[in-house]
Amino acid sequence: MCRMSLLANGTLESADLAFYLVDADASQTRKCVQLLCRRFKGNTFHAMGKRHSRWAFTKTLVCLPVPLLLWMSLVALLNYTIWAMNPNSPGHLRQLPTAVAVRLSATPDADGFPTKPSWKRAIPVSFDQDWKGENPNPARATEVRLLWTPEMLFLRFQAKYQSLNVYDEARADGWRDQLWDRDVVEAFLQPAHSDPLVYKEFEIGPNGFWIALNISHGEKEEMRIGLKRRVVLDEQAKTWTADLAVPLKSLTSSFDANQAWRVNFYRVEGAIEPRFYSAWSATYSQEPNFHVPSAFGKLSFRDRL
Repeated sequence: MCRMSLLANGTLESADLAFYLVDADASQTRKCVQLLCRRFKGNTFHAMGKRHSRWAFTKTLVCLPVPLLLWMSLVALLNYTIWAMNPNSPGHLRQLPTAVAVRLSATPDADGFPTKPSWKRAIPVSFDQDWKGENPNPARATEVRLLWTPEMLFLRFQAKYQSLNVYDEARADGWRDQLWDRDVVEAFLQPAHSDPLVYKEFEIGPNGFWIALNISHGEKEEMRIGLKRRVVLDEQAKTWTADLAVPLKSLTSSFDANQAWRVNFYRVEGAIEPRFYSAWSATYSQEPNFHVPSAFGKLSFRDRL
């Protein structure tokens, strides 16, 4: 189903549409604006100091000969729609965070992972608040670092913990379905120019059990990859560290380091509810929900610091 059809059917969130329109041409832009207006019946919009009905606003946009004016009006419209679709978020159009993956220049260790000095060169991001961006808990803070080569994306999670809750059994290769019902760290990755509702989900637990999924429009399927992983548990410091080595070919068919991706990182801890649900970029959902692509932050790739 194309993006236009998804919006018309109400499947594609207006907030997610904002990121798709960056790459849309003029014809697609006009169609999206018309569809957005239909979804907000009864609303009116402000443009250049005058109040117009939604149909007058659409007609004005379609007929404007100057692309700059079109985009200025579109930005104002998207600012309103994103706030309206997600009223729990602070402000109108919040600034989404950015993570940076630095190119790995040194030779990996014997296990195929970056060495300790290489990880120190990576730029860390950290979070300890819940999925709404509230209730920080430093004793459960999570730090994430990323490195890349033309063949591989490396992720390191370092998680402080208060208790450990893991499954006792898994498939022979460590795969464990429903892994999110125990303690996990998670990364949701969306390569450049992806469908807004299509992304990859990776999870790993303190005992090395893992899961990797293709997510598409709310449906999930197993990623058929042999995920290389390593977990180190430090009971004295009450931390566990997980390294992942994800083949880039399993994420995208044409990797371009000049193109930014979208990403979010999560953490779950606890045996029973209320569990600790934490997000790097808050989703602001009423109940814990990590599958909110409009909340994904930015992932940029650098050759050097």
